[in-house]
Amino acid sequence: MNELELKYGCNPNQKPSRIFMENGKDLPIEVLNGRPGYINFMDAFNGWQLVKELKAATGYPAATSFKHVSPAGAAIGLPLTDTLAKIYWVDDLGELSPLACAYARARGADRMSSYGDFIALSDVCDVPTAKIIQREVSDGVIAPGYTDEALEILKSKRKGTYNIIKIDENYMPEPLERKQVYGITFEQGRNELVINDELFANMPTANKYLPESAKHDLAIALITLKYTQSNSVAYACGGQAIGIGAGQQSRIHCTRLAGQKADNWYLRQSPQVMNLQFVDDIRRADRDNTIDLYIGDDYMDVLAEGEWQKWFKVKPEVFTREAKREWLDTMKGVSLGSDAFFPFGDNIERAHKSGVEYIAQPGGSIRDDNVIETCDKYNIAMAFTGIRLFHH
Repeated sequence: MNELELKYGCNPNQKPSRIFMENGKDLPIEVLNGRPGYINFMDAFNGWQLVKELKAATGYPAATSFKHVSPAGAAIGLPLTDTLAKIYWVDDLGELSPLACAYARARGADRMSSYGDFIALSDVCDVPTAKIIQREVSDGVIAPGYTDEALEILKSKRKGTYNIIKIDENYMPEPLERKQVYGITFEQGRNELVINDELFANMPTANKYLPESAKHDLAIALITLKYTQSNSVAYACGGQAIGIGAGQQSRIHCTRLAGQKADNWYLRQSPQVMNLQFVDDIRRADRDNTIDLYIGDDYMDVLAEGEWQKWFKVKPEVFTREAKREWLDTMKGVSLGSDAFFPFGDNIERAHKSGVEYIAQPGGSIRDDNVIETCDKYNIAMAFTGIRLFHH
């Protein structure tokens, strides 16, 4: 099959719409269920590239959760701690496969943003992974294959309309890529940059120590940024992205946005949040929204009289700014990647507040000295990669 007609493009008024191969070859995908749309396929193809590269870089199965052509989360299949299994709402599913752990991490890092995601998996989808997907609100999934039982589980979603795409894992795109804007064709070489440990060799900071775990996390951050709408910054820890700031015009706003998401990820692991007593049968999305409000500045939206009873069996204490800061000060070992250079040390100051100890960024700012000085102030190890990762 050389082309596939779509219902419409980015919006319902944009017709006709299709995907097709200009070289006359067959599409490298098979739609096993559902009817994916234009944005679904953009998420699917970008997500597939991300997880394929993550697996090649780390050796672990990988998963990503995409929304509007940027990842909300990305991770490799490291085992989950009891705490992470609980905050990702998978502690009732028993033993999880490495691929299932990868998706639980990718989905769980920023559950608010992942709501209604498109999923990409590096490996054949197994039953444990399908069971996690089955219970979440999601638009579809792309993977190199599916076990028979996993496929039947996924086909049962959304009254049988869930989008399931199988991709040829051996497909290699042509070296030149094209797209049109306003009737004008743009052409460029594909971004085939391989992200590996060699990128971390140039370390201008006083601290030059990068443990293997940090190299993995920095690779996760940079590969994630390679498929994130620029400007973008990503925080990573323990085998997963924990905060992604995408599409901001200012780098400090990227750093703040991603840092706030990383903080929220860590705050959800605090005893004050872990011990919240929710009412029975609360919906997953309502629980996520309630936690997000509780740990934010608008906590009275869920703690006011007449409101808290809708969500909690027992009214929680206010999670004060001081208490949150005390907990966040225990956040350690976080890695940070940036798709372009940090122009000022204010980005490092913000990163430090979220436990960042390792950084990879291109370097090349006229204020590199200020950035290095700020890293040295906090004993942060920083690598100048010399490469930019803009994606549009």
